[in-house]
Amino acid sequence: MPQRLKPAARRLLITAGPTREMLDPVRFLSNVSTGEMGYALARMARNRGYQVTLISGPTGLAAPQGVKYVPIVSAADLQKSCRRLFPLHDALVMVAAVCDFTLPAQHHHKIRRTKVHHLRLEQTPDIVAALAARKGKRKVIGFCLETENWMENAAAKLKRKHLDGIVANYYSKKHVPFGRRRIDTAFLSKEGTVTLRRKSKVQIALALLKWMESLGKKNISKD
Repeated sequence: MPQRLKPAARRLLITAGPTREMLDPVRFLSNVSTGEMGYALARMARNRGYQVTLISGPTGLAAPQGVKYVPIVSAADLQKSCRRLFPLHDALVMVAAVCDFTLPAQHHHKIRRTKVHHLRLEQTPDIVAALAARKGKRKVIGFCLETENWMENAAAKLKRKHLDGIVANYYSKKHVPFGRRRIDTAFLSKEGTVTLRRKSKVQIALALLKWMESLGKKNISKD
């Protein structure tokens, strides 16, 4: 077991960006996450004195300075890195948008549509739920993006995955949460709900850190 850290050396593990599930050497399944939220959170946490590790899927963003940066591609890569690094940190904020489906095995050559008419997919692992199940005294904060019943679905995931908190986001034609847009969001925990309206990713990152620090008033609370 890693040596317990002194309060002045709090370590925060953040995941960001999308994962890619390769179908063949040149094509993949993924999502439209840009990584902006996770990177903003990493920079803000660094500025607040945290020792930050950022595990990131493929994005067009530069790695933040002063942050340990771990690039990954697939959900399996993310799972492996999280399993290795989570015990070395005091808290995890799972911002990454993990692709929910993958092929049982990647094709070694380009899939020809004249030869393959169906692809069989399987679910990727629920990484944050597995980590939360063995978190001990660490805090685990999840993220979710919904297209309907966003608050209800977030509350259900908070309970089902045994999280300390969850950040709820939603998508609609009038509310696209990707990139640098100002968005609505909500923080949910067993202690209640905090709702933010029309905030930038930087503003949300700062509010999220302060909210996370207040949960339970132990382990990662700041003066």
